[in-house]
Amino acid sequence: MEPQLLHSVTDSVATVVVHHPAKRNAMTAAMWRSLPPLLDALAADPGVRALVLTGAGGTFCAGADISTLRDSPDGAQRLAGAAEEALAAFPKPTLAAVRGHCVGGGAQLAAACDLRFAEAGALFGVTPARLGIVYAASATRRLVSLVGPATAKYLLFSGELIDAARALRTGLVDEVLPEGELDKRVAEFGRILAARSQLTQAAAKEFANGRTDRDGHWAAQARGSGDTAEGVAAFLERRAPRFTWSVPAPR
Repeated sequence: MEPQLLHSVTDSVATVVVHHPAKRNAMTAAMWRSLPPLLDALAADPGVRALVLTGAGGTFCAGADISTLRDSPDGAQRLAGAAEEALAAFPKPTLAAVRGHCVGGGAQLAAACDLRFAEAGALFGVTPARLGIVYAASATRRLVSLVGPATAKYLLFSGELIDAARALRTGLVDEVLPEGELDKRVAEFGRILAARSQLTQAAAKEFANGRTDRDGHWAAQARGSGDTAEGVAAFLERRAPRFTWSVPAPR
């Protein structure tokens, strides 16, 4: 099978799989290029309420396919940056499910997700200093927001790999699962995300990402959505809520 991004939707959760096992799921230029339109399509699908990004087999993503950097490093970096920003802007909750190596561009993709669950044994590395690459300011700030300036500098300056336990301590990952339990936990948590109010999630994602000018917009959305009334009624009636507000399709 050619290097590509595979995707499927189950229980309202889209799963995107980085598939290039011959090179530990390294991203080719074509794969970087294909991610933004794929995300646009999944964002526009009302049947998708959350997204999981993972890698084929026992590796998340070893970064960019280095052969793509030889001829046009600037072009390759632009493609990777555009894919990362598209993932960060995805309007529904995103979760990186990490096993094995999550390095370079793979770490960028994981950091662009809202949450990261890792299997014990996973290794993380931010490796531009090994190649003489300058990360974009947005990617650097995103890493700093997750782990703080000191750990971000450690990772960026050294290019050293850290294990899942250290990634958990520093805030790079949110949960570490024993070997063999990652898929079960990700599926379970995906169902949790899909059952919650998309209105709450979309507003919280904007605010958590730093937007400060839309309180009025989200207050109006809440008033007109019916989600609050449904959530309160479901709680009082001891049943699962049936939230109806959905993320508008991208224009």
